[in-house]
Amino acid sequence: MEKLTKKGLDGTQLKTIALVLMVLDHIHYFFEFTGCIPTVFSMLGRLSAPLFLFCTVEGFAHTHDRRRYFIRIWAIGAAMAALEFFMIYAKAFRRGDGFYPQNAIFQDLVLLCIVWQGIDWLREKKFTKGIGAIAAVLCWPYVVVVFLLLFPGVQEMPIASTIVAFVITSPLPMWTTITDGGWSFLLGGVLLYALRGHRRVQLTAWAVLIFLCDFVPTFGMLCRQADFVWTQMFTDYYEWFGVAAVLLMLLYNGQRGSGHKRLFYWFYPAHVYLLYGASCLVYNVLR
Repeated sequence: MEKLTKKGLDGTQLKTIALVLMVLDHIHYFFEFTGCIPTVFSMLGRLSAPLFLFCTVEGFAHTHDRRRYFIRIWAIGAAMAALEFFMIYAKAFRRGDGFYPQNAIFQDLVLLCIVWQGIDWLREKKFTKGIGAIAAVLCWPYVVVVFLLLFPGVQEMPIASTIVAFVITSPLPMWTTITDGGWSFLLGGVLLYALRGHRRVQLTAWAVLIFLCDFVPTFGMLCRQADFVWTQMFTDYYEWFGVAAVLLMLLYNGQRGSGHKRLFYWFYPAHVYLLYGASCLVYNVLR
């Protein structure tokens, strides 16, 4: 275990930085249609999700009540996903141009918490529990596919198919259908937790993974296009900028900080829907 020092940034400070960057990112996300919000807002915002992920890894590892910790994340994620479900399938609450928020990072965290617990059970040599937890996350999409193959008529029944769609969107999300974060986020979360206690190895491995997932495939595809210029990786295709969050993670001093747990949990859904509502008003005015 690394020695804890008071130098650097504590958990609350890291979350606060992530929160500010997230707001900038979402201001661009919701108001990009106006043409008035600089892209740099979203560029800086790429650091936000990795920082929140890192803080959640630490929070899950240190919480005294993992069940309550998980339920809180699950409840917020399920509620936001339920609203997104109605936006997707019922086309309700959409902005005039058809836009709707797809902010579902809590769904990713729900899946990761289950995997993290599975990793700890494996470390404790509780192999049945550990393998079961990890397998539940990995195999759930395939269970759904098998169910639909065995009962193909479900897809022809409006009510039954709607129920299935709602279940896999909200209360029991699948890693194959998440709308926020992506595979690199999930894989990065597993790596960050599995390598806890070995800070340099942990963050080096995470940074390499994110670079390989978010930069290399995109660059490899684009460089084949005749009109592609490598500087576009810094101006147009900047999703990989999140790797820079490793610089702030390195400053983490292992201290929890002053807390403000409720703020960080509830600020996410509150600011998403406030910004979305404001964007709907602005759209109606400009239309």
